Amino acid sequence: MSIVLNGKPWKSAAVDFARLRHDFPALDQKIHGKPLIYLDNAATTQKPRAVLDALQRYYADDNANVHRGVHDLSQRATRDFEAARHKVQQFLNASKVEEIVFTRGTTEAINLVAHSFGQARVGPGDEIVISHMEHHSNIVPWQMLCEAKGATLRVVPIDDRGQLVFAEYEKLLNDRTKLVAVVHVSNSLGTINPAKRIIDAAHRRHIPVFLDGAQAVAHMPVDVQALNCDFYAFSGHKLYGPTGIGVLYGKYDLLDALPPYQGGGDMIRSVTFAKTTYADPPSKFEAGTPNIAGAVGLGAAIDYVQAIGLDALRDHDARLTRYATEKLKAIRGVRLIGTADEKVGAVSFVVEDLSTLDVGTRLDLEGIAVRTGHHCCQPVMDRYGIPASARASFALYNTTAEIDTFVAALQRIVATARGKTVAVKDASREIVYPKTIAASPHAAADTMAEAFDLLGDWAARYEYLMGLGKKLAPLPDTLRTEANRVRGCQSTVYLAARARPGTTDIIEFLADSDADLVRGLIALLQRVFSGQKADDILAFDVEGFFARLGLDQHLTLGRRNGLAAMVQRLLCLAHVLTAVRDGRPAPV
Repeated sequence: MSIVLNGKPWKSAAVDFARLRHDFPALDQKIHGKPLIYLDNAATTQKPRAVLDALQRYYADDNANVHRGVHDLSQRATRDFEAARHKVQQFLNASKVEEIVFTRGTTEAINLVAHSFGQARVGPGDEIVISHMEHHSNIVPWQMLCEAKGATLRVVPIDDRGQLVFAEYEKLLNDRTKLVAVVHVSNSLGTINPAKRIIDAAHRRHIPVFLDGAQAVAHMPVDVQALNCDFYAFSGHKLYGPTGIGVLYGKYDLLDALPPYQGGGDMIRSVTFAKTTYADPPSKFEAGTPNIAGAVGLGAAIDYVQAIGLDALRDHDARLTRYATEKLKAIRGVRLIGTADEKVGAVSFVVEDLSTLDVGTRLDLEGIAVRTGHHCCQPVMDRYGIPASARASFALYNTTAEIDTFVAALQRIVATARGKTVAVKDASREIVYPKTIAASPHAAADTMAEAFDLLGDWAARYEYLMGLGKKLAPLPDTLRTEANRVRGCQSTVYLAARARPGTTDIIEFLADSDADLVRGLIALLQRVFSGQKADDILAFDVEGFFARLGLDQHLTLGRRNGLAAMVQRLLCLAHVLTAVRDGRPAPV
């Protein structure tokens, strides 16, 4: 197959990727009785033994703080830490090692530049240009900077295929533009942006450019000198390295001119109570004890991928992306999100009449790990008129056979979704709130727990929840209002709660979701809370209840399925009702 990226055809040497798969211990396991197929690599990659061994060696043999120590352990740790910096320099082809700053990851690198560059170069009336496809980490820091400085954030639009509209980008560049900050490869769409063209257009106006390379470095060679970017950032954990380590590349003259991001040890030349002078880059931006083991592990990861060959990795990833794209396009009821001419590493999609949360959950039961939600790219989801998407993303250890298994599982899920019957909502029908199943939340919880005790693994509990969800009364359209909307990035949830007419402290509620799994969780919550007294609800340990059922992972704000937010709303209503009843000020 001929691969064309950035307008240039190329061919890589043959690599036995099937053999390399055995270098990754985490892949040798079963999930719900099925061999693991890990397709969530845009979130984080698995780690080869070479990286795990490097981490073990550092902590077992060389653990010491770096710089200034005269004893042998410190010198060995410093040697390995700085050797990793040299490996990053060569990996990115930076002109000098001093242009490599270690950070906690891409997000911290972006915040570093937003703070330091913004403090030195951005003022009222200035503008920062980003694109519509940015990760939140390349939006929020610039928003914060603009708010603090009285500057303006300008956004380059994307077309229906998920490609940057270059003509509109050029129109946004002007004498007020202080920085362009764009993603190299989109995490939610897989789009490869024309980085060199973006940079050249900005540089013609003497505007520096920051590239978010978090999704690029594992899929293609990156040469910062050839690109001529001013800043470049990536995260180690997306390059088969450890979490908590990342890199900021910056042209030395820029780094040297910028103020430090944080103060502390190791970033100074001298300190007195009257004045502090700062060290040269990169030390100026590395306050405190760094993630030494992370840097050593990142160095090992770079050694690993360079031994394979970055061209070979690019070829492999591009082939997988194209193969998966063609397979998914053939499934009726699946809509691809992002169909750019040049993309790599990921395919995003939605399934007609099925929430992405259900897609991800059902694939997990097949041992297939994908990512669902807005992928920290809510503006992208808004652009396509969807709350979330499912994303399969690839790495060097993935195979076309795995994609075939994934596609076959998805076809079964889609067939099930098409067989669903949609309840007809009658706006004129009387709204009936559910009755209580026990005298108290505790008694209701005991009843539900007895049922769950008879179930075995998660697959059985999932099917039981699906059964509960099917019995959930549909929420009338009149209650599907914005005021009743509960935010959750993986599902759409509505909750209508009230004090039962004729009472002051009995809570009843109706709720619904586009996700079958969440409908089942709602049914559980209704059976425990609806029709119960506010005092009893406040005294009930809802977290302990869900933990007792083995479902506590679904009741976290980090899960973002809406369930935790529903519980908070019900508890808030209970607090208000008890305050009004007792003559106390109602909580805000």
